[in-house]
Amino acid sequence: MSQQPTFLVDLQIYTGTDFTQTFVLEDTQSNQLMNLTGYTACCHMRRYPTSSVAGTFNIDFAADRSSGRVEIGMTRGTTINLKAGKYFYDLVLQDPDGKRVRPVEGTIQVKRTVTR
Repeated sequence: MSQQPTFLVDLQIYTGTDFTQTFVLEDTQSNQLMNLTGYTACCHMRRYPTSSVAGTFNIDFAADRSSGRVEIGMTRGTTINLKAGKYFYDLVLQDPDGKRVRPVEGTIQVKRTVTR
């Protein structure tokens, strides 16, 4: 995996609710929006970096992939099964040539909703 600057973005997810977060990614060399044409992505959350996967995010790229926009999300049906507490996550992108980068990482605070 390539070493490039990773942006730290901490998130909050409430159990039993839909969750989405959009990232607008820039090329670190040119500061231009990243063209994500042909890229694939994955994003997981874990209680500890070495523990098993606690949740997998759905990934959606913008219709215009040259806009650098990628969205991660979980449905209510997934978040309802999360246990409250602190987790770690990262977003990994793979370009058409197989080069992998990790542009975003951070922590997730999962909180229980009061209203059900």
